[in-house]
Amino acid sequence: MGRRKYLTRKQLSVLEDLFSGDLNEHEVLLKHKLSKNIYNKWLSEERFAERFSHYINGLNRQSELLISRYATLAAVKLVDLTESENQETARKACLDIISFSLAKKTISKANGDVKGIKEADKKTPRLPTKTARKLLSALAEEKG
Repeated sequence: MGRRKYLTRKQLSVLEDLFSGDLNEHEVLLKHKLSKNIYNKWLSEERFAERFSHYINGLNRQSELLISRYATLAAVKLVDLTESENQETARKACLDIISFSLAKKTISKANGDVKGIKEADKKTPRLPTKTARKLLSALAEEKG
């Protein structure tokens, strides 16, 4: 028996509904009058699973793009919070900045990008003295 080269219209429709964000998985199966067994069988088929993965990869790319677009804004707001009148807010912002910085360097080292770390350190703008004091104060408080 020959294998299908393409997905059926129903399979394509199910995938569209699954990844449109309007319905959850259970609602999509109900809408298309599709049993869980058939759906699980489709998931085990190479072509369906491949298309399913393409949808997931596409959504992950969109998420990464969105996060990348707003990362700078989030960083600016976080740095602004270090100047907060509320000491706890300022302390937490300082710790978040340090944690983020350390995590990023750890990931870069794990990827073998030691040169990239040194270059990033050179490009990193200096923190204002007041902010640096707050960061150091928060660290001391955290350890003490």
